[in-house]
Amino acid sequence: MEPRCIPQSGELAAEVKGRRENKIWYLKISKLALAFAIIRSKPPGKSCKEYTEHLAKIVSEQDFDWKLKVEALEAEIFRLRQELLLNKICQRVCLENGKQCASAETLLDEECINPVSYSSQLEDSGCDVSNDYAFNSLGVASDFQELEHTVDTSKRWLEIVPPLNLCCASKERSLTVPVQFFQHLLEIRKLSEGGMLQADFTELENDSFTVYNSVSQLLDGLTVFYSSPKFPVSSFLTDAVCVLIRLVTDAKLSNHVLKKCFRKLEEFMKNLIQIILRNSNVNRFQALDAVSHTLVLLGRNNILRNSLMSFLLSELQQFAEQMMQAYQIQAMYDITQYENIFSLFMILEQLLHSETEESNISDSGCDGEEKIKFLKNVDQIILHLSDEFPLFSLYLWRVSVLLNSAQIQID
Repeated sequence: MEPRCIPQSGELAAEVKGRRENKIWYLKISKLALAFAIIRSKPPGKSCKEYTEHLAKIVSEQDFDWKLKVEALEAEIFRLRQELLLNKICQRVCLENGKQCASAETLLDEECINPVSYSSQLEDSGCDVSNDYAFNSLGVASDFQELEHTVDTSKRWLEIVPPLNLCCASKERSLTVPVQFFQHLLEIRKLSEGGMLQADFTELENDSFTVYNSVSQLLDGLTVFYSSPKFPVSSFLTDAVCVLIRLVTDAKLSNHVLKKCFRKLEEFMKNLIQIILRNSNVNRFQALDAVSHTLVLLGRNNILRNSLMSFLLSELQQFAEQMMQAYQIQAMYDITQYENIFSLFMILEQLLHSETEESNISDSGCDGEEKIKFLKNVDQIILHLSDEFPLFSLYLWRVSVLLNSAQIQID
C-alpha cells in the first residue's frame, strides 16, 4: 500500500480558497439566473422591482404559514406532555387500587350533576392563602404521534379529576394551557388530601421540562397583562393569579415547583417591581394596586418572601440614595417614580407585619446584606430629607423601625 501524501499548509490554504471562490461564483450565478427568470416571467404593466417585491411577499407569507403550523404542533405536543404527566401521577394508584378510582368517579358524577366553576372554589380564600393550601422539525410528527398514542391509552385515569370551566378572551388564550394544567394538578392534590386518591407527585421531579415550561408560560402571560392591564379584569385572569398563588403556597406541590422554577419566580417578582416603578399612566393607581396585591400574596411563601424583601430593600435603598444626591446638588428627580415608590413601601410593610404575626422572624431574609445596606445610612438620609420630603422620610423611618424591631426580637 502506497503511503498517502499529506498536503502541505500552502496547498491546504489554496484548496480552501478555491472552495470559497467556487461558492461565491455559484452564488453570483444563482442570483443572475434568478434575475433573468424574474425579467422573463414579469407580467406586462409591472416593473421588475414591483414584481420582485410581489414574489418576495408571497414567499414570506408561505414561510409565515409554515411557522404558524410548526408553533401549533409544538403547542399541541406540549399540551400532550402535560396530560401525560398528570396521567403518570394518577396511573399507578388507579391500577393498584380500583376502589379509590371508583370513589373518585362517583365524585365526578356528583360534580357533573351540580357543576361548580373553579372561581367559586376560590371564593373562600379570596387568594389569601397559607401553607395549607428541543424542538426538532424532523421529529415533530413522530413525537406528536407517540405522545398522542400514550395519552390516549391512559386518558381514562385523568377522568377522576373534575372538569374545569375555562372561558377567556383571545388575548388570554396563551394562559389557558398552563392554567388548566395547574388546575388539574391542584385538583389531584385536593383528592389525594381527602383520602380518595394517593397521587405520586414524585413524577414531577422526573419531568422538569414540562413543569418549568408550564410555569414560564404562566408567568410570562401574567407579566404581559400587568405591563398593560385592562380593567375590569376578567375572571379568567383572576383565576390564573389564584392558581399561581395556590401552586407556590401548597405545602406539597411548592416543594417540587420551587426547585425547578425558583429563578423564574424571582425574575417574575423583579419584573412586577419594575412595572410598578416605571408605570407613568395618568390613571395608574388601580393597576399598581393589582400588582402590589399579587406581590404581597407571593410574599406569603416563606422562600419567596426572603427574595422579595431583598429586592424591595435594594430598590428602596437605591432610590433613597438618588433622592439624597438630588437634594445635595439641587437637581431634578423623577416625580413619577417618586409617587410609585410608595407602593413598594406598603408592600414591604405588609410583609414585615405578616412575618411578625406568623412568628417566622428567625427565617427572615431581612437580616442579610440588603438589610445592612438599607439601615447603614437611613438615619442620615431621613435627617437631610425630612424637611423637603416629609412623607418619603416618614415611610423610610417606619420601615427602618420594623426592620430594627425584627432584629431585636431575633436577638
